[in-house]
Amino acid sequence: MNRIEAVFQQLRHQGEKALVGFVTAGDPTEARSLEIIGAMCDAGLDILELGIPFSDPTADGPVIQRSSGRALKAGMNLRKALGMAEKVRRAHPLPIVIFSYYNPILAYGAPQFYRDAAAAGADGVLVVDLPPEESEELTSQAGGADLAFIRLVAPTTPASRMETIATRASGFLYLVSMTGVTGSGGLDLEEITNVTRTLSSHSNGTPICIGFGISSPEQVREVAALADGAVVGSAFERLIEANLDDPALPALVGNAVRAMKEATRPPRNTARNAT
Repeated sequence: MNRIEAVFQQLRHQGEKALVGFVTAGDPTEARSLEIIGAMCDAGLDILELGIPFSDPTADGPVIQRSSGRALKAGMNLRKALGMAEKVRRAHPLPIVIFSYYNPILAYGAPQFYRDAAAAGADGVLVVDLPPEESEELTSQAGGADLAFIRLVAPTTPASRMETIATRASGFLYLVSMTGVTGSGGLDLEEITNVTRTLSSHSNGTPICIGFGISSPEQVREVAALADGAVVGSAFERLIEANLDDPALPALVGNAVRAMKEATRPPRNTARNAT
């Protein structure tokens, strides 16, 4: 069983939802990034999305764009990011998803990417700008590598297309909570509730995680009540950007993960028996 599937199975048994955390590999440096990721894992992160820095991250807002810029300036690339994934795997058992635009993978070579990602201990891949109709040239090169292929669903996706996407997805479905880019504000809970219901009816049992615009434990709690997990990215990168020179940065990010992970758990019964 793939580690992603195992995590969702375990969380269902515990009555919890998944906290999926995104960070850009190598931001602000490789060494610092590994410290931050280690703190996130120790704080209870369920699934790590390791973002490959890219020069033109069109689906991402300014916060993640700047994080990619810092990582690229520090010399990060896909090969080094897979090396980071291998180091994380040696220290932590949580699933690792390689989050990338297609260009870096295309330049790297699809067969080599699959071989190296699997060897590094990655469990899945999410390619932001590769819709199902155009993804076979990548997925056909997997060569037996057991990497889940996470698919994106937009709030404007018609129900018939949701079903098409779900049949080609594995690991989980990433439901974008709004139109726009990552880090946007204005989470419309009523709209995303309706979209989640529709997607659930076409998901074939594939877990659904909601992302984009989720930046607080309260919002994590709201979307976790609707789906199988919440994806948080810009909030972590915003915290990193605001504390680049602070020695306590890994602990700060770890504390943020801890608070958001707590929001994925069922409320504790604090009532006391009457005496």
